[in-house]
Amino acid sequence: MSRIGKQPIEIPNGVDVDVAEGNVVTVKGPRGTLTQGLHPDMRIVVDASVVVVERPDDESFHRSLHGLTRSLVANMVDGVTKGFEKRLQIVGVGYRAAMKGSDLEIAAGYSHPVFVTCPDGIEFEVPTPTQIVVRGNDKQQVGEIAANIRKVRKPEPYKGKGIRYEGEYVRKKAGKAAKTGAA
Repeated sequence: MSRIGKQPIEIPNGVDVDVAEGNVVTVKGPRGTLTQGLHPDMRIVVDASVVVVERPDDESFHRSLHGLTRSLVANMVDGVTKGFEKRLQIVGVGYRAAMKGSDLEIAAGYSHPVFVTCPDGIEFEVPTPTQIVVRGNDKQQVGEIAANIRKVRKPEPYKGKGIRYEGEYVRKKAGKAAKTGAA
């Protein structure tokens, strides 16, 4: 039995979980509404305050879907109650970020600033010019937007300049060794 898949998901107060035809799960909460289509073989059972995911058999494919389905529903419940956030750090002289309306403007060593538009359900925050916070209800969308911002200028291995996740360790390489002998 899947260790993750068999765990029940507690439904907090103020959160509604509905399973429509075709295994479309809708979770409504204080922060908004999330909808996700799940595999039709998985059975999602909603009791009074608990959601349980069941699989039809012990086939390898269904075992792999069991934990995934449970994690997706649990992330939806967490998203509409607490939300998710990713923090990014900008390292480098002259590298900075600023808000332009609801969009993000990043100066990362190019000849032009890079603009990142804010999609629906996501909000950006720039507490300092070298920090970016990405917030939203959908865990996948928050991670994808943060990864796209990091792609603007990945941390390089020699000086460590670039955009990285907060707490990310960038392993540095040794540069060119100085010659010792004179010609």
